[in-house]
Amino acid sequence: MGATLRNLPPLGALRAFEAAARRASFKLAADELHVTPTAISHQIRALEESLGVRLFERQTRRVRLTAAGQLLFPAVRDGLDGIERAVQVVRPSGRPHVASLTSTVAFMARRLAPLAGQFRAAHPDWTLRLDASDQIVDLDRDADAAIRYGGGSYPGLVVEPLFRDRFAPVCSPTLKLATMQDLKHATLVHFEWGAAARDEARAPVWRHWLARAGVEVADAQAGLRFTDEIHAVQATIAGQGVGLLSLTLVAEELASGALVQPFDLALESFRYDLVYSERAADRPATRLLRDWVRGAFAE
Repeated sequence: MGATLRNLPPLGALRAFEAAARRASFKLAADELHVTPTAISHQIRALEESLGVRLFERQTRRVRLTAAGQLLFPAVRDGLDGIERAVQVVRPSGRPHVASLTSTVAFMARRLAPLAGQFRAAHPDWTLRLDASDQIVDLDRDADAAIRYGGGSYPGLVVEPLFRDRFAPVCSPTLKLATMQDLKHATLVHFEWGAAARDEARAPVWRHWLARAGVEVADAQAGLRFTDEIHAVQATIAGQGVGLLSLTLVAEELASGALVQPFDLALESFRYDLVYSERAADRPATRLLRDWVRGAFAE
């Protein structure tokens, strides 16, 4: 019996379709596949013509799957996932293994980067890739796992709570801050949360802490203001003022005495969670990252 020829569209067209369907955007699919949006559009149009159906409804800045596209997408996605897993298995063992973890810029700089060597020591055959970004990263393609900071709701992802952040006034011991009334004459260091604080009522800012403490100052907004949280931390360590800072981000300085926490009152804020795609849960890289993060940060 002769071999049966598979009646399949070109793999390149299927890759373009899968990326565009997952990203809901031709432009984002083009960025991922390192081609132009025009090339993605041409590949998908050719795929639609070969199948005789429309796969997308084109909108101004996004695209949406038609009923036919919704039927095709999971089959193509799962097929490409299977190919990817098989390729990883058959690659020579000497090829380096990479585990990719993404998190916010501040958490990466203050907590993850100083611990990176621990991962390498425990897993010398693996390379740890740390991606610092305050943007949401696609965990199906661009990273094996993430430590995210927020309210804890991440639809479609596996969420493992780590700990809740707390904010309190901290300062250099050289400022000799003794009582809450001393805050009336101190320089207050502010971090401007902006869009990072989706729930403004829970944003850990000076006006909220001062209200809880019952302290009135002439202007709770005055002092030093930073749009980057790391810069607010650095200014506080340098003795430039009193910062209402994440106790998570300055844990090392508090332990060493470089910073002190004069008052016990702290504001509870957002949560740190380990998150990853359900499809990535069994990847060796995701399992290694999960064990490492749990050991380092889980309460």
